[in-house]
Order: sequence, then C-alpha cells, then structure tokens
Amino acid sequence: MFKHIKSDIPSSIVVFFVALPLCLGIALASGAPLFSGLIAGIIGGIVVGGLSGSKIGVSGPAAGLAAIVLTAIGALGGYQNFLVAVVLGGMIQIIFGVLKAGVIGYYFPSSVIKGMLTGIGIIIILKQIPHFFGYDPDPEGDWAFFQVDGENTFSEIINTVNNISPGATLIAIIGFSILLLWDKVLSKKGKVFQLIQGPLVAVAVGILFYVLTKDSDVLAISSDHLVSVPVPEDAASFLGQFSFPNFSAITNPQVWVTAFTIALVASLETLLCVEATDKLDPHKNVTPTNRELLAQGTGNIISGLIGGLPITQVIVRSSANIQSGGRTKLSAIIHGFLLLISVILIPRLLNMIPLSVLAAILFIVGYKLAKPALFKKMYKLGWKQSVPFFVTVLGIVFTDLLIGISLGLAVGIVVILLKSYQNSHFLHIEDNSNGKHKIKMTLAEEVTFFNKGAILNELDSLPRDTYLEIDIMKTRYLDHDIVEILEDFSLKAKERNIDIKLVSKRGVVENPPSYIGFFEERPKSKLSLS
Repeated sequence: MFKHIKSDIPSSIVVFFVALPLCLGIALASGAPLFSGLIAGIIGGIVVGGLSGSKIGVSGPAAGLAAIVLTAIGALGGYQNFLVAVVLGGMIQIIFGVLKAGVIGYYFPSSVIKGMLTGIGIIIILKQIPHFFGYDPDPEGDWAFFQVDGENTFSEIINTVNNISPGATLIAIIGFSILLLWDKVLSKKGKVFQLIQGPLVAVAVGILFYVLTKDSDVLAISSDHLVSVPVPEDAASFLGQFSFPNFSAITNPQVWVTAFTIALVASLETLLCVEATDKLDPHKNVTPTNRELLAQGTGNIISGLIGGLPITQVIVRSSANIQSGGRTKLSAIIHGFLLLISVILIPRLLNMIPLSVLAAILFIVGYKLAKPALFKKMYKLGWKQSVPFFVTVLGIVFTDLLIGISLGLAVGIVVILLKSYQNSHFLHIEDNSNGKHKIKMTLAEEVTFFNKGAILNELDSLPRDTYLEIDIMKTRYLDHDIVEILEDFSLKAKERNIDIKLVSKRGVVENPPSYIGFFEERPKSKLSLS
C-alpha cells in the first residue's frame, strides 16, 4: 500500500478539496446536519478505504441518495430515527456481500458505463457554472436536473447572468488558469510540480485573494460564496455535533423499508462506480465486488452509529483520484484523515476557501470525464453501442443518475434482445433441383424464447415443396418454447409438402412424429443437447 506513496499523497490532497464541498453540499441537499456529510466522508475514506479491495475508488456521501434521505428524515420523524435505517441498511449490504450479490456489477453494458461517466462529466460542468461565477443558492452535490432550490440545471445557469460576483469570478478564472498551467506545462517541467498539485496552489491563492480583498467594495467575497464548515468552540461543542440512532424506532416498518431502499440504491451505485473506475484506471485493476459490498456495509453501520449520511463509492471523487495519479487505497485513506484533521484543527481556514475555486477544480474533473472525442468514438462504433450511450448521457443530464442509468440499461437490454433475435440461426440454400427447395437451417449455440419470433418468421416464409434440414449439432441449449414451435410447424409442413430432417448429436431423424417426444427425457424448461 505504501509502494506509491509519492503519487498517493498529492492525489489525496486533490480528492480532499473535491470531497470537502461535496460532503457539505450533499448534507445540505439531504436536509441533514452539515457535519453528517463530513462524518460520511471521513468514514468513507478511512474505514471503507481501508476495507475495500479497490485501489483507486473513493467513498463518501452520495448525491444519488440525497432525495431518499430528505424524504426519509421527514417520514421517519427525525434524523436520529433515520440513522437507525442507515445502520440497518449497512447490515443488509453485508448480507448482500455474503450472498455474493456483487456479481451484478459485471452485467452492466460497457456503453452504459461509458455513458454514465460522460453524463456525470457533463453534469459536473453544468452544475459548477453558477458556482464558478459566485452564484451559490443550490448546494454543491445536488446533481439532479430539478434542484432543491426550485430551479433546474439550465434555469440556474440563466439566473447566473444577473447574479455574477466579481471577486468570486476573478479568483475562479485565476484558479482555472493555474490549473491549466500546472496540467499542461509545469507538471512536465519537474518533479516538484508533480508533488505539489495545481489544485493545492489554486486553493492557496484563493484563500490569499479572500484575505487581501475582504475590505474591497468590489472584489470582496461574501461568506455565502465560501466553504462553510461547522466551527466548534471547544471539544465539548465538537463532540456535540455527533448524532446517535434512536433504536426505539427499530419496530417501525417504515424504518426497515428505508433501510432496504438505502442498501439497494447504495449497493447499485457502488457497483456501477466500481465498474466505471475500473474502466478509467490506467493500470486496469479489478475490484472484488463482494468485498466492496462488505466494506460499504461496514462503513454505513459505523457512519449511522455516529450520525453520518449513507455512504457509497462515488465517481466524482474516484475519477479525481485517478486523474491526479492515485495508485493505491492509501490515497482514499489519507483523504479521509485530511477531512478529519482539517475539521478539528483548521475549520476557520477552510471557511476562507472560495467555492468558485473549487468549481474550477471540478471543471477539470468534468472535462476529463466528458471529452468531445469520446462522443465521436461512440458514434463510430455503431448504433448498438451509441444508442445506449447517448440515452444514458441524456437521461443523467435531464433526470438524475439512477434514472439515467436505468434508461440506458433498458435500451441496452432491447439491443441485446434484437441481437439475439437476429443471431438465432442462419439459412443456406443448397440447391433447387428436382422441383424441391433444399434449405439448411443451422441453429445458434444457445436458442431461447427470445428467438421465437425470428425462427417462427423463417419457418412461415418457407415455400411449398421444401426440403428443410435443421442442424442443431452445435446447439448446447434449446428452450422448450422452440421445441413447441417445431412441433406446431410439423403440422403445417405436411400441408405444404415440406420434408424436415433433424440433425443432432443424438441422431438424425426425418419427419419425426413428435419433436417433443424426441426430447421428452430432457427438462421441459430448458433442453440440453450437448
């Protein structure tokens, strides 16, 4: 884990600056105490990061759960009752891991995963435009199209035009310029520029700008455009920020419904993120998904016990980690410790960071996820790859993460069904001699009920006086539905003077009296022909 510490420490600092406003913003969007977001970020980094098998994934509070949390807090009668659901949700996730439910993560189509990454990249850019110009009514981490402040993604951008903050905008432009200079020029000039990351310099310049201009009538940045970490006066007030579950609410059925919802949604988001980060990882590490569910479940139990929001692996922080050169889980763990140490020791310094500078950092993250070249590449791959990709992107931008992925997945399944429909068999016309059409139909290796339509259409279109050879020598599985189609067609074949020869590993038979009888010793639901 310490082998790549020179890469992991700088990347952990970048992830820390990305995570800080998101932890606070997601807590605000969830209607939860601000400190609860920081707790989730700390536990996600230290506990989940330590237990996870992912080398580059970073966990913390998830924007995709914000709406669920907001609704649940009200429905369950308070935040402490909600924490019971978080703890139970973690336990359910551990059960998922023990039952090896992580295998679900391997069944998301590549086009949908790429669409998810691109859609999130676009969302990051669109959502950060108002923050870049110092317009901050919508909290960081609100990724949904319809926002908690009553606006939507595009109306918020339009409103920004009349609410530009000169100071916040100026330092955002300066910070963005520093990031580009560091990324394109200085990082290639020497190791010192690789060790000291551009985001750290941009944030330091942002704090300096705030201090130097706070008395200016034009360039001063007001407190509502700055990071807002809770500042405890002493140890007692710091400890007072922790909340604890009210376990007397465990008998409430609604608590269990919320717990299962959290477990299911958090697990799906985590598995999607695992697939996505493994694709982004230049070193192509493979994350053990069942271990990830166990780690996430443990993290949620601990987070819920001390007042934190639900945790998932999150793509924004994970992609920032990868883009910054993170190599091992040490980066995620250090970022968790940075969150913990900073909120204890330097909360007032953190509250001098302009949100617009952090928006500039997220611009870079978003662009690297949604590079224009990717759209061209996906288009060239053909409609079977590009349609699920574009549907996922548009779904995420105009709804939210889970709905967008669901739409893309639904389209992907339709594409698979169409491909299965088309690839069930192929025909070969061998000759037309002696007044008989000789046609050979070779069935695919696996033929299921998805292929019924294609095979039915092919059989119905055969002309009279045909000699049909059905070759199932290479067919390993044949659904009973297909056998029934052949059984029904045998009656029509007699009427149309169609002779049928069935070629299989179990023998060759012409015009069998019963296809069902030919396979009767096999299971009715799925007939094995191997």
